[in-house]
Amino acid sequence: MTERWLNVDEIAQHLGIAPITIYRWLEKGGIPSHRVGKLWRFKASEVDSWVGTGGAEMGSDKEIRFAELGKNSTTPNIERISEKLS
Repeated sequence: MTERWLNVDEIAQHLGIAPITIYRWLEKGGIPSHRVGKLWRFKASEVDSWVGTGGAEMGSDKEIRFAELGKNSTTPNIERISEKLS
């Protein structure tokens, strides 16, 4: 039997979190997902494995990553770093 594809609301419910968290993880490119047209789809087994390996921990509010600070920059913007830390 083939595993069913889940939408954002269903995977959020599966994990016991708010759908906005799923969208944040999608923006950061962390959560395993597949785009079908304009819709996001997930396999519960892939997401469970990702969570199990610590992937869900990447969303800390105090965490700073170059990808968030300037995707086309090799050096972070100091003002944006201070915003992230406050």
